Amino acid sequence: MSDLILASASPRRKELLEQIAVKFTCSPMDVDESRLPGEGAVAYVQRLAQAKALAAIPKANGLPVLGSDTIVLLHGELLGKPQDEKAAKVMLEALSGQSHKVVTGISLCRKLNGELKVLNDVVTTEVHFAELSSAQIWTYVKTGESMDKAGAYGIQGKAAVFIESIEGSYSNVVGLPLLETSRLLEQFNVPIWQE
Repeated sequence: MSDLILASASPRRKELLEQIAVKFTCSPMDVDESRLPGEGAVAYVQRLAQAKALAAIPKANGLPVLGSDTIVLLHGELLGKPQDEKAAKVMLEALSGQSHKVVTGISLCRKLNGELKVLNDVVTTEVHFAELSSAQIWTYVKTGESMDKAGAYGIQGKAAVFIESIEGSYSNVVGLPLLETSRLLEQFNVPIWQE
């Protein structure tokens, strides 16, 4: 029996919710991820998270729906998921020796008795990358781990060796800030740590 709908196909988000033992069902939603003209990064990531959650509401049968979206910002430039290995290499070269921000929007929505309630939050973590050699970058890209991740790396995977330090939420960099998510879930009486 599920207490929550996760409007995402992300394996990382599934693992993070499983880590805190939330009972959920996945219902991935396709939404237009085009950035609006003049839209800031925080507004963009929050809008996408909410759009994903709202798209799943018709199938939710009164259950709360969690939508989320994560982006990587380097000097104000948005780094999405790389289209190919070459794009992944370019992104990692740009991140080498630099600090960047990982920004996640989370949205928890529920429609009950015709009334829609929406809770939103945005979490930012600063990540400091070590200097990377061309050989390190290319070897990492060849593992395939870059390909479905914003910024072309996974902190919870092989790229852990690239990280000098982080300031803020580790789970946010993985793809879902658990402290803030658990606080939203609490407001909708969705239990964590279920047997």
